Formats: sequence, structure tokens, C-alpha cells
Amino acid sequence: MRFFAINRSEMGIKMKKYGSLLNEYEQLQKEYEKVLSEKAELAYSYERLREKQEKVRAQDEEIRKLHGSARMLKHDMKNHFMVMSSYLATGEYEAAALYSSEILDKLNAMHSYVETGNSLLNHIVNEKLKMAQERGIRIKAEIENLPFDSMKSIDFSALLGNMMDNAIRACGSEEEGGRELHLFIISQRGYGMICVKNKIAESVLEKNPALLSSKESARFPGKTDADGRESHGIGIPGMREITERYHGIFDIYESEGFFCVSAYIPE
Repeated sequence: MRFFAINRSEMGIKMKKYGSLLNEYEQLQKEYEKVLSEKAELAYSYERLREKQEKVRAQDEEIRKLHGSARMLKHDMKNHFMVMSSYLATGEYEAAALYSSEILDKLNAMHSYVETGNSLLNHIVNEKLKMAQERGIRIKAEIENLPFDSMKSIDFSALLGNMMDNAIRACGSEEEGGRELHLFIISQRGYGMICVKNKIAESVLEKNPALLSSKESARFPGKTDADGRESHGIGIPGMREITERYHGIFDIYESEGFFCVSAYIPE
């Protein structure tokens, strides 16, 4: 049997070298992880900027269209006044009234761009108000320049978008003359308040206190809405969850012939 002597000095050198390489490896690993983290942050920032640029581009396009419509209307107003003057001069008062009514309808059909100073808020509000206007819904809006910077953009979009969509959808089930929507985005007692109201001919909460959609009603007999349609129940749990995630307050109530949904987000 043969034995090999181990040179302790040589072994010590090797262990020391191994330890140095291990430390170097760990340091490189930390730097690598740091670079990966910075890359992820840059990618996120880039995506946010890209989305913002896209929204700004869409807003610019919308503003250009509105300005174009306004210029065309201004150009046509001279002719409109000439026609009305002609009707009035010949005593055709009913024709003049009808013609002026048609002009007013055209003016009301024009969507006025809402500028809040918040690009995301601009995008959502203008898109939804235009949608409501196209459906013949009368609109009242009071909007302040609130940042809602404590909320992630995706959550803010889901909250406000669903609140508006539900109200617009509910207005569609009302008689044409009774379609009315109110939007308030204002600061109130330390909260950024989003309140969307839609006019109702009869109580929604009395007939559907749980606010279940038609699909949910099928699973829970006795909780149907007025006509078996999907209505205010759509998205309610999700909107409540988003609001409470930011330590806010979510409220649903009826007041003076309006169904009201409010979200209060701490400023």
C-alpha cells in the first residue's frame, strides 16, 4: 500500500485561492442580479412611457378631429343664418324653428374634449363621455385635476372605466328622454372622490339588492334583476376590491331618482 504525502502549504494556497474565487463569484452574482433588477425597472419605465405616449397620441388625434369639426361648423354657420333669416323674412316660423332645432342637435352631438392635466384621466373620461353622448345620454360633469398618484394606472383604469361602463349600460335600458349621467371627480375631505350617477325610472336596489348580474342570478334564484339583463352587478366586487386595496371607501346608494356609485381614494 502506498501513501501520498499532502503538502499542507500547497493545500493552504489552493484553499485560499478557492476562497478568493468564491468571493469573486458571489460578488459577480450580486452585480448580475443588480443589473437584472435595473433592466426590469428600465423595461417597466419604458413600457409606462410607451403607454403614455400612445395615450397622448390618441388624445392629439381626438383634439385634431374636434378642431376640424368646429372649423367646419363655423364655416357653415353663415349659411345656416342665411337660411333661417330667409324663413323668418317669409313668415315660415315653423320651418325656422325646425331648422334651428336641427342645428342645435348638431352642436349637441359634438363632443367637447375634457382637459384635466392628468393624461390617463383625460383618456378614460373623454372616451367614456363620447360613448355616452353617442347613445343620446345627457351628461353633467364636474372634474378637478386630481393625480390619484397612489394608484397603479391599471387599477385606476379598471375602477373608473367600469364605473362609467355600468352607468352607460344602465342608461341604455331607460327611455330615450330619461337617459342622464352625472360624473364627479373632485377632492372631498382628504379623499379623491369618483362618483358616477345614472338616472333611473325605478329603484334598482329594491328589485336587486345584491346587485347580481343575470349570470349570477341563475346560480342564486330569487336574486334576479328587473328584466333578466346584466346591469349594475357587473364588476361591483372588483371595483370594491380595488378601492379597499388603497384603503378607500366604496359606496352604492340611490338618491333623487339616480343610482349612484362612489369611490373615495385617500389623497
